[in-house]
This record gives sequence, structure tokens and C-alpha cells, in this order.
Amino acid sequence: MAPEINERISAVVGDAQERAEQEDRECTSSPSALKAAESRANAVHQRSGFHRFLFENGLSIAALAFFVLSFAGQIMAGQKMYNDEQRAHGQPAAAIGEYLRSGDFIEATAENWESEFLQMGIFVLLTAYLYQRGSSESKTIEEPDAVDQDPREAKDDPDAPWPVRRGGLWLAVYKRSLGGALLLLFLVSFAAHAVGGAMAYSEAQQSHGGAAVSVAGYLATSQFWFESFQNWQSEFFSVAVLVLMSIWLRQQGSAQSKPVAASTRDTGE
Repeated sequence: MAPEINERISAVVGDAQERAEQEDRECTSSPSALKAAESRANAVHQRSGFHRFLFENGLSIAALAFFVLSFAGQIMAGQKMYNDEQRAHGQPAAAIGEYLRSGDFIEATAENWESEFLQMGIFVLLTAYLYQRGSSESKTIEEPDAVDQDPREAKDDPDAPWPVRRGGLWLAVYKRSLGGALLLLFLVSFAAHAVGGAMAYSEAQQSHGGAAVSVAGYLATSQFWFESFQNWQSEFFSVAVLVLMSIWLRQQGSAQSKPVAASTRDTGE
């Protein structure tokens, strides 16, 4: 009985793989897909040195540029707001270095980073196990998905990352490294939020004649959890909106969208 079941499973998987390969061939053989691929290939070959580096890394460079500009804006606006509050309480204005060491800056920065890393870490883990019919953010449902391939099958591939070729404990850690790294960054940011928040909360308490609190004491306040939950809920809501909107809406050329002509029931990218 068991051999027959295994044969049926193998036949189903084989048929699914054959259909997926056929769809890939049809997609890549279409005139528009070939034209886009040729355009990208020509763009790469026509560039060299620094220009090629910019072309091949434009996505991360643009994202980091937006981060730097936004972070600079936060620092300038935050310092002005902090100094306005200092003057209102009869305190001297803080220089930029003093402001960057203040609880207000540390808390505001870590509070946002914390929610972002939590969102991305949880999203990476959820997409490993859960599905959404029609969403480009989900794995495929009927067909085998490349991300579910057993990495041990590629141990002899010279282009595979070295933990894959090494195997054992290195592979066990590596194949969970993305979600683990994001959640570790969340924990670091969470701790920084608690430390910076305790500093800012204590300064506010003392300016009104109250007593300073420890980090543990600040963790027990409703203010800390309000700061956390107000950010967490917005991050998870935005993930849910993206997952659902990608079922019906499209963005031509984006890796986060399905092809414009794809059916709303087609799942995955």
C-alpha cells in the first residue's frame, strides 16, 4: 500500500512540476518578457565599473538614501522640538551631540525600528507556513515552490552559499537566519526603546517634581506599552493590506506584484 501511495505522490508532484515548467516557458517565451529580459541584459553589459555597481544595487542604494534623508530630517526636527520643551521648562538648549544621547532621541528612534523589525520578522515566518489565495506575497498553493526545496540537495553546487555546502549545524542555522536576524534586531531595538524611554520618562517625571524610574519600572508603565502597541498594530495592518491588495491590484514591473495580466486566483509572484 505504501509504495502505491508514494508513487501517486510522486506522480502528482511530477505533473505539478511539469505544469509549472510549461508556464515558465510560456512566460519567458512571450515577446514582451523576452524584450524586457534583453533590455536588462543590454543595460548590464553597457555599464562597467561604478555605473554597473549602481545599476545592480540600485534598490538597496535608493532605500538607504531615503533612510539617510529621513533620519537627518528626524534629527533636525527632533532637536528643535526637544529644545523648545527645554526652554519651556527653563532648561538650556541641547547641542546636537547632547540631543543624540538623550532619552527622547533614543526612545523615538528605537520605538520605530522595533516595530519595523517585528513586522518583517513575523511576516517572513508567517509566509513560510501560511498561504493566501491570489496574493503575490504568498507561496504557490498547488505547485511545489522553490523555497521549499531541501537545501541538502544542492550541497555539491559550487555556486551554493558555503553553509549549504558545509551542511550540519551551519546549514540548520543558515536556513533560518533571515527570520532569526530580523527578530534579533527587534529584541535589540525593544531593549533600546526601554532604555531610552526610561531616560525620557525619568526626565519628564523629575521636571514635574517626581522620581526617576528604572528600565524595569518603565516596562511596567502603560506609556511603554502604548508606544509599542500603537506602532505594532499599524505594521501588521499594513502587511495585511499589502497581502490582500496584491490579489486584485498590480504594479507593472514590480517584484512585489503579480504580472498585470495574471488571474486574481494566481498565487505567488
